[in-house]
Amino acid sequence: MKLDGFDYQQVPVADGVDLNVAVAGSGDPIVLLHGFPQTHLMWRHVAADLAADHTVLCPDLRGYGDSGKPAGEVYSKREMAADVVALAGAFGFSRFALAGHDRGALVAIRAGLDHPDTITRLAILDVLPTLDMWDVMRGVSAAVGFHLYLMAQPPGLPEALIGAAPDEFFGYFLDVWARNPDAIPADVRAAYLAACRDAVPSIVADYRATATVDIEHDTADRQAGNRLRMPVTVVQQDWGAALGYDALSLWSPWAADLKHQTVTSGHFMAEESPAEVVEILRELLAR
Repeated sequence: MKLDGFDYQQVPVADGVDLNVAVAGSGDPIVLLHGFPQTHLMWRHVAADLAADHTVLCPDLRGYGDSGKPAGEVYSKREMAADVVALAGAFGFSRFALAGHDRGALVAIRAGLDHPDTITRLAILDVLPTLDMWDVMRGVSAAVGFHLYLMAQPPGLPEALIGAAPDEFFGYFLDVWARNPDAIPADVRAAYLAACRDAVPSIVADYRATATVDIEHDTADRQAGNRLRMPVTVVQQDWGAALGYDALSLWSPWAADLKHQTVTSGHFMAEESPAEVVEILRELLAR
């Protein structure tokens, strides 16, 4: 499947890694990064609206969709963020706004920390920073994040277990994380499952990095007092109420110019409530 009205390219961004990207529109650029277990198709409604007056780039992340899937532990958010900066540069953009959902949001956070003069605006959809995420996952309530612990294990077992029943594994999250399952129609769901089925090792490696090297990078930033310097908007479900934390207090140390809000849609908010997400992004772009 493809985004209607968008052109597609395979863009080299690192040694042996090309990103599949959909591009449309003109004007100030914004890059939209997808989450798990999805591809760039999750932005189909939002991207079409923003392309009316922005240049919109929707890539598949390294290891996902039709982008390159290098073997090994090469999925730190630092490496994936560098991919995104190189991608924008290939289109002539040295500065751009960035929005990320789920896994893409973790990449976006790292891009904002590592490339503060490149990222002009930052939107984060439904994640916590890596360090804070692990800190709040405790007790029985942490069962909601069982996949985080499964894919944190050393290479071998997670890939074998997930690879034995990929559609059941990835489809589970599409089912339980959506409050409006009809927002992901059958053809889009099939595209997501097919993409994930073909990317089990790289998806696991992406998650494993979040339990290893990504923690090291976030810890170094926290100890150095490194913060996101651009305007930041964070949009989340009310996970704090479910898991017992104050989301705003966790986010505030990471960003000086921060707007935090909760929404009533499910995790897949760009598909379940695209008009609301567009409004939020446009408000950020105007700050």
